[in-house]
Amino acid sequence: MSIKSIFGIIVVAALVVGGYILVVMKWSYSSGERAGWIQKFSKKGWLCKTWEGEMAMVSMPGTTAEKFYFTVWDDDVAEQINKVMGKRVSLHYEEKVGIPTSCFGETRHFVTKVAAVSEIPLAPGVIVPTPPLVAPEFEKK
Repeated sequence: MSIKSIFGIIVVAALVVGGYILVVMKWSYSSGERAGWIQKFSKKGWLCKTWEGEMAMVSMPGTTAEKFYFTVWDDDVAEQINKVMGKRVSLHYEEKVGIPTSCFGETRHFVTKVAAVSEIPLAPGVIVPTPPLVAPEFEKK
């Protein structure tokens, strides 16, 4: 084998791997919304830093909370999540399958939007109102 053919094989392999990573990062297997209370959120990683979080979701009062683990890439979304810690929120996420390493995040669920939720639905037609959410920068002193 000549040096040109070895170099050509390396270039083709790099293009295939790069193309695969690009497709996996842009394509999402599913997307949806989850609501609950953010109970853990931190920036993690040795080399590739990502925001990793945990949200407690309660379907019915008195039941054990299910945990939803998620990753955030965008620092602006991470800042919004930090502002609503401890409050009921709704997270919009995209599930990505086939990401080759944990360098891109520890979970398959990548949050793209966050919204504060002002009501807690217990059952169809039964809603428990919660106090209005006030952003910390708008609170009266």
